[in-house]
Amino acid sequence: MRSAPTILHLDMDAFYASAEQAAKPSLRGKAVVVGGLGPRGVVATASYEARKFGVHSAMPMGQARRLAPNAAYLVPRFGLYREISEQVMGLLRELSPLVEPLSLDEAFVDLEAGGVADSAESARAVGERLRADIRAVTGLSGSVGLAASKMLAKIASEEAKPDGLRLIAPGTERALLGPMSVRTLPGVGPATGDHLRRAGILTVAEIAEAGEDELVRLLGKAHGGSLYAMALARDERPVVAERESKSVSVEDTYDVDIHDRVRVRAEVARLAERCVQRLRASGHSGRTIVLKVRRFDFSTLTRSETLRGPTDDPGVVQEAAARLLEAVDTTGGVRLLGVGVTGLTDYTQEDLFAQAQAEAQTASAAVVSLVKGEDDGSAQAVGPEPERVEEPVAPAQRRWTAGHDVRHAEYGHGWVQGSGLGRVTVRFETPLSEPGRVKTFRTDDPRLEPAEPLPLVAAPAKDGPAPRASG
Repeated sequence: MRSAPTILHLDMDAFYASAEQAAKPSLRGKAVVVGGLGPRGVVATASYEARKFGVHSAMPMGQARRLAPNAAYLVPRFGLYREISEQVMGLLRELSPLVEPLSLDEAFVDLEAGGVADSAESARAVGERLRADIRAVTGLSGSVGLAASKMLAKIASEEAKPDGLRLIAPGTERALLGPMSVRTLPGVGPATGDHLRRAGILTVAEIAEAGEDELVRLLGKAHGGSLYAMALARDERPVVAERESKSVSVEDTYDVDIHDRVRVRAEVARLAERCVQRLRASGHSGRTIVLKVRRFDFSTLTRSETLRGPTDDPGVVQEAAARLLEAVDTTGGVRLLGVGVTGLTDYTQEDLFAQAQAEAQTASAAVVSLVKGEDDGSAQAVGPEPERVEEPVAPAQRRWTAGHDVRHAEYGHGWVQGSGLGRVTVRFETPLSEPGRVKTFRTDDPRLEPAEPLPLVAAPAKDGPAPRASG
């Protein structure tokens, strides 16, 4: 491992929700939830204000609405998020040729390879300057972790949230990791965590104390060995420049063969959900669902199904995996199960959210309701959809998506605060204005039209961000 904390991990703070708050002055400091608003929608990102109510990413949107009924619920604007992501990744690539994006809002950077840092002091200076540049260019905040390995840099950025910087000095890693939960380590999910808990292992220090032989016995050679190394703060993985993912998959090997068909189905559903979480983290959708089954006699069967279009909907992936399982005989017992997605595309959650929004609008449900009046300037975008719809929206009328940009011939730029029953409610404000007034129009009003997002910050000075530290 390195002798200096020159691996940087950047994680933008509540990225989608923060971008929406920056674009909409009336939502700053308020609970904002971004995701699919249909009956099968899920949370993509929740603002820190919404997280106080227990809302978190990958949560079903219905559950989020119950926890935070007065939050603003918005459909993602992926064009805006990609544009901001490109700006951020551009800043990272100015630091080093070795930038490893993990998603639109997260990446590793090898500062040593870029020649910009070779010590704790220079690395900290680069990290602080990067945070300032990101805020100047995008108007958003990012948390930075600095350490001698990727694993520790990611842990450091998590500890730095929100809007901070955490540096783990070489030599202090084991003392830092020791009291942390085993779930802190990469690769320790709910299943592995429960397995370790049953063995009396709850902290990273207890993993190290158990020894490699015991971990191999509990988890298998590969997983047990790697987990022991991580508990000792050993992580030699290099930062790898951007590369195209071909597939995303997860699998579990069971200590005792599973014979119960109901249990097998439940395991496949759980694996499908984990697979989708990884798929979304990579910023992709996929068309082909793959099921892997290793039976009691070590024979391995692989079955696949190609969908009509790419998806990252956990329900769709679970249903496809369940169909594939029906064609596999598991009566003798199952040693291993895996679920994967291939045929990846550049699309992310848009497929799910667009589908969910279409479902919601077809039902003419108001995806955002108002606390107060329509045009007194005091309304806030909030939660629950109406229990029933009294009148359908005419098919010929245009549909307006909650949170998306519009322009009115008289009132200028705004965003859709809610729609339904042939009406659309718009708040007229811009990223650089004060909170704006609210007006309601017919959905077919010819003076109202969709618009492109506005920049979140004023145009930078001609000389741009300040130059970076050089070592």
